[in-house]
Amino acid sequence: MIPSTGFSDGSFVAPHHYLPVLLNGKLVGAAAAAVCVELEAALRFTKATPESHLRKERGVVPTLEVCLILPVVGGPFPGLFLSADAARFTRPVKQRNTSWIEHIGPMEQVFMNIGVLPADIRDSTTHMEIKPTNMLSLVASLTPFSEHNQSPRNMYQCQMAKQTMGTPAHSIPYRTDNKMYRIQTPQAPIVHNERLQEFQLDEYPLGTNAVVAVISYTGFDMEDAMILNKSSYERGFGHASVYKQIQVDIAPKENSTTKSYFGNVQPDGDGTTLFTPKLDADGFPHVGQHVEYGDPIACHINETTGKETFLKHKETEPAVIDQINLLGNGTGVNTAQATKASIKLRFVRNPIIGDKFSSRHGQKGVLSILWPQADMPFAESGMSPDIIINPHAFPSRMTIGMLVESMAAKAGALRGEYMDATPFQFDEEHRAIDQFGKYLKKAGYNYMGSEPLYSGLTGTVMHADIYMGMSGVVYYQRLRHMVSDKSQVRATGPMNSLTRQPLKGRKKKGGIRFGEMERDSLLAHGCAFLLHDRLMNCSDKHIATVCTKCGSLLSTWTARASVSEAGQSDQSILSKERQQWMCATCRTGDGCEAVAMPYVFRYLANELAAMNIKMTLSLKAW
Repeated sequence: MIPSTGFSDGSFVAPHHYLPVLLNGKLVGAAAAAVCVELEAALRFTKATPESHLRKERGVVPTLEVCLILPVVGGPFPGLFLSADAARFTRPVKQRNTSWIEHIGPMEQVFMNIGVLPADIRDSTTHMEIKPTNMLSLVASLTPFSEHNQSPRNMYQCQMAKQTMGTPAHSIPYRTDNKMYRIQTPQAPIVHNERLQEFQLDEYPLGTNAVVAVISYTGFDMEDAMILNKSSYERGFGHASVYKQIQVDIAPKENSTTKSYFGNVQPDGDGTTLFTPKLDADGFPHVGQHVEYGDPIACHINETTGKETFLKHKETEPAVIDQINLLGNGTGVNTAQATKASIKLRFVRNPIIGDKFSSRHGQKGVLSILWPQADMPFAESGMSPDIIINPHAFPSRMTIGMLVESMAAKAGALRGEYMDATPFQFDEEHRAIDQFGKYLKKAGYNYMGSEPLYSGLTGTVMHADIYMGMSGVVYYQRLRHMVSDKSQVRATGPMNSLTRQPLKGRKKKGGIRFGEMERDSLLAHGCAFLLHDRLMNCSDKHIATVCTKCGSLLSTWTARASVSEAGQSDQSILSKERQQWMCATCRTGDGCEAVAMPYVFRYLANELAAMNIKMTLSLKAW
């Protein structure tokens, strides 16, 4: 009889060459290695059998993990490890001898011989993958022709697919997300994978099919910059919105009994006089209203005093009121009783110079210019590209999948069909270029997808075959990294009251930190004067009085100025008579000198003085 806790008390003794058998981490017995091999085969047969009554008779669950580790010198601890716990990761594979589907776990997978393609089959192969794409995650399996790309580029795409301004939901009016990005002109990709249809992700498109020309044109496409056709932009290419939610709570505070209500009508007026014409009588703006920085977006009135309080739009970026919800307890609420409201703002985020775009192959880039369509290159059909990217994006990155997608999407657009780009369906005998090349040739285009382009500036033919996306259509994604959210600039602004140095942080109108490594860089270039300007003049320059006799920075003081001399500048202080400076230690002002230094140095002297450490300065004459 096996105890419920297993043989944890050490009462079980087995021959030394037997392998332990564990169930859910508890020792339940032992058997010889040959018997364990037979046990493994029997358990695999039983757990995979379609006859459920057989599993029930033998007490085997279909997700049982059967991990046999045979003794190997220097290998892991041998034994037969069985796991039937709930909430374990499993995945399906096909048994070669029975063609049944078996669910395996992460521990046993390492010690099994599973083939991916028919070419991988060896004598020792016991299982086959149901599909070669099963090794890919959901996001990775959405990349078209990913087997033609360099591996890091596929990983970049897995990250960028999560950063797209896609279609986050179809129930946006009923959602209360704090922040949500949404593309306004989405399209289902012409070229997509089997998994995209399986999960119906074409209902949640992430981008737009764009006609792409791969050409070095104008110089605005250097270093991963991309040129966008201005007319494409005006037709809506890449247009998007950001939704932000604001909560308004006017419920009385804990220690307060004063109540407020939402409204915009003056209580002592004739019932029609409003506090502000920018809000409706209920205290809220109307849906669709345009609001700028400082405009009121809600108004509530104190019941006792009748005084109005406005909640204002705090962002410098203009917005549109998208939705207003009064929040109640589910029993119905009217304006007079409501103490909470939710206001949804919609910010227009159409593409501007500096915004980030990406194809589905890790080829990311920023918009460099909106180029007039009249000056864009055009094909014999008269069609101009939506996007121009630089040919240097391809050789070192080896994203051949993007070139294949370009051919496939062009063929799909000409045939009016979606093209299947599931990885591993093509090989050396059955090549992707042959299939899509035939489609293009049949439609009257070049077999390789190239076609001559004419310069939009001179009208002459370019003496190179340009690989163009109508001669290449590529699915492009608009990413949520926008220059509007990242640009930071400051001349003067708020300072830290303790150190007198500029604040940090974009929201607080702070500066960008000029750190230690940046200092090293300027020193290496010999820019000492620029360094002095950055780290002192533009930061925390301070005129301090130092006593040259005792070297003290903290014991000096200035004699009380007359009313006529108060509030003068640093320059005026320097030109004053020295008798106004005094040293409390030396009882004279003869040795006092004005010294320019960073204010934080005086702060350091104060900190050290607080710890009974005196700092003295040794001054030399110029």
